[in-house]
Amino acid sequence: MTLACCVSCISSGAAAGPRLNNTQLYKFSYTTEVLVDRARGSKEGSGGYRISSDVNVNLVWRDQSNKDDQLIQLAISNLRIEPVSPRSEKKNILHGSTTESILGKNKLAALTKPFLVHLKNGKAKAFYSYWAEPATVKNLKRGLASLLQVQLNSGKVVENDVSGRCTVEYKAVKGQVTRTKNLKTCKTEETGFTTHSKVLGMSRKSSSVTVFTLENGLIRSAVAEETHSLAVNARRSVAAQVVSRQSLKLVGTEAGPLEAAGKDAAAVVKSIDAKLAAVGIVAEKVKSQCKGCPSLFEHWQAEKKQLEPENLSKARAPRSFLALIQTIRKAPKDEILKVLKSASKTSLPQVVDAVTSSQTSESLEAMLEFLNFTDAKGLVLQERFLYACGFASHPNERMLQALLEISKGKIGSTDIKESVMIIMGALVHKLCQKGGCNLPTVEQVKKVILNGPDSTTVESEVQMYLLALKNSLLPEAIPILTKYAESEVGAYSIIALTGLQRYDATLITSEVKQTVNRVYHQNRRIYEKNVRAAAADVILSSNPTYMEVKNLLLSIGNLPHEMNKYMLSKIQDILRFQMPASKVLRQTMKDMTAHNYDRFAKVGSSSAFSGFMAQAADVTSTYSLDILYSGSGILRRSNMNIFGASNGATLHGLQVAIEAQGLESLIAATPDEGEEDLESFAGMSALLFDIQLRPVTFFKGYSDLMSKMFSMTGDPINVVKGLILLSDHSEVIELQSGLKASAEFQGGLAIDISGGMEISLWYRESKTSVNNRGALVVTGNVTVDMDFLRVGMEVSFETEASLDFITTVQFSEYPFLVCMQMDKTTFPVSEYLTKYESLPSGKNVVSRKGRKSLVPGSEFPLHQENSNMCKRVFDSNW
Repeated sequence: MTLACCVSCISSGAAAGPRLNNTQLYKFSYTTEVLVDRARGSKEGSGGYRISSDVNVNLVWRDQSNKDDQLIQLAISNLRIEPVSPRSEKKNILHGSTTESILGKNKLAALTKPFLVHLKNGKAKAFYSYWAEPATVKNLKRGLASLLQVQLNSGKVVENDVSGRCTVEYKAVKGQVTRTKNLKTCKTEETGFTTHSKVLGMSRKSSSVTVFTLENGLIRSAVAEETHSLAVNARRSVAAQVVSRQSLKLVGTEAGPLEAAGKDAAAVVKSIDAKLAAVGIVAEKVKSQCKGCPSLFEHWQAEKKQLEPENLSKARAPRSFLALIQTIRKAPKDEILKVLKSASKTSLPQVVDAVTSSQTSESLEAMLEFLNFTDAKGLVLQERFLYACGFASHPNERMLQALLEISKGKIGSTDIKESVMIIMGALVHKLCQKGGCNLPTVEQVKKVILNGPDSTTVESEVQMYLLALKNSLLPEAIPILTKYAESEVGAYSIIALTGLQRYDATLITSEVKQTVNRVYHQNRRIYEKNVRAAAADVILSSNPTYMEVKNLLLSIGNLPHEMNKYMLSKIQDILRFQMPASKVLRQTMKDMTAHNYDRFAKVGSSSAFSGFMAQAADVTSTYSLDILYSGSGILRRSNMNIFGASNGATLHGLQVAIEAQGLESLIAATPDEGEEDLESFAGMSALLFDIQLRPVTFFKGYSDLMSKMFSMTGDPINVVKGLILLSDHSEVIELQSGLKASAEFQGGLAIDISGGMEISLWYRESKTSVNNRGALVVTGNVTVDMDFLRVGMEVSFETEASLDFITTVQFSEYPFLVCMQMDKTTFPVSEYLTKYESLPSGKNVVSRKGRKSLVPGSEFPLHQENSNMCKRVFDSNW
């Protein structure tokens, strides 16, 4: 848009836009430059190039009845291409080159061939060039033609130009017109995609301003600057900026050709050259041809070692994963299948992660052909496919439809059957977030999961549907979850209550609150401790009223022994950590009947504690640990959560909940009220990046417990392992010069979460552990590919970390000793900046800079009571 109005205006008061004089040739100098750099710039300067030329402009035809209806010819000459900032010979890939050797003879000839623009009332009505010209050439001409669009009066208008259809605001003051384009409104053919999560997603700031200077009714200059800054919300140092500048200056006029006669512009164009055609002013797609790029199979051969299981805790695994995704996105189905079939048994699960995360129609069809859901032996690969669907950054209706078809067919494993339904719930939520709640397949799946819990009496199936509803976050699911919150089956109640806790507090109605309060206060039946604890969590996180909080406080002292301590600890944690409910809690505690020594001096080992993992300008990360024991000292519920907050949004990054019940017989203890007939059971449930995964069972039933107790090695059971595409942003930025910038930002995580539970009757000790291993890589790549010249930059961030949470309980004496430990190891953090420039000949220049640091390991603080207990536990061991 910068070339903008390369036009002289006749001051005829009523002119809608600039007008050219007949028999005059206007000579302009024109430069356009594009720069790629970090958002805040870098010492070595920006990467980029400047194209300079002369431009001759003359009037070809004018409608005699409307002086603002003009056909104008533009001709580019004396073309020059040079680096935008000074370079040494070694770093200047254009050194020794001519414009013809850079562009090629044909492109140079095409660029210097005159073209026409039909302006009516200052707006481009048509753009005439040659169909056979390369897209890059036509787009550069469109960028120049778009600058002829200007209006001389202030106001907002919708215009078509090279950038698309955009809303533009003009401000006219004496001798100057400022044109501001609202880039958010631009409609273009090339649409990209982005991660919907505000925490894992991107922020983009764009501006486009052109200033026209007029003198005696003549446009002397047009200077434009357009900026696009992109940054990863959770790590703003992973950011890039594209700047496009244009400058058009009138250098003189001379006698020009006579105006042509004709009835209309189209007829005149045909008389000038029959091959000229109205090709549209909006930029057309440029097919980037990668000469010498490896095929998908060749790329896979080079990367496969990095995706073996032993490398999954290293940053090279997610880096290879992200690179592989980019190649898969360009590959046909047959080539993808070739890689799947050639991968080793150990690397295949990681290939499944990459293929599914690519989210193209070709990759999805390849996966559906490769996997056989009737085969129970394929459980690992099937589940990795399903989880990758659940974590999909921009799922479409076809992906959900594929899972619906799988659910209707024969499935060899009941675990997979459950996972299919649970993940369908997650996809419904993601598609609804994107505005696709009324898509036919979404409507079908909503019907299945909403009707599901009441359609069966099989316990595992009811749980499956409830977990799907928990993932879907459908407002229609709230009444169903509320109903199951009061179930006689503890597992149903837990899923329903934890599901309700995920909803925005504004959706938790008074009817829902009444039900949850009935559960906590046991108005209709006796409930298990962990069900009541889950009900308390819902009450306290849903804008509780004064009376609700007061009744919770009054209940302390009348609860089972360990639950008294748990509730007390929970309330103290809310007050200390300044959670939303802390204000009403403080008001309530002014009442001494609710807040007194008798209630607030309860002892026990159960606890609730929250703290900060990291506090930064980009993202704040918090953790919470809730532990509830039975009166006999055996773990009842352990709940570890990690949250990330950025841009006013919160992401539930991780939840690992371990539950155990019915173990009192092992130590000849008496079960708590309401838990006398519970079957022996221990299991783990994980929620990862807002997606509830299928729970894992350690043992179920007394015989299973005994067989596993004698064979227990202490080795943790895997909960989730694999590669996850955390963030994913791809777009083509149509620059007003006619050039295009492509931006690709991805975040990949290699993760390994496992958990275990050991019980030693000999030492009268139990130990639960949750081990989290991960490696994170975030990359941002911005490239301007001019076909004849390529310039770009990659910014990246990577780290490897581990987090262990271990709870040791000694029940050889009473009160029993409990020690909780939450440790992170020392981990490396690396940031890299790579700039690259290349010519089609293969000549290139690459510069790379990096910065590495170590973040010291630490043990996350918990309450002082825990620290004192840990000293006793480990001293007694010695």
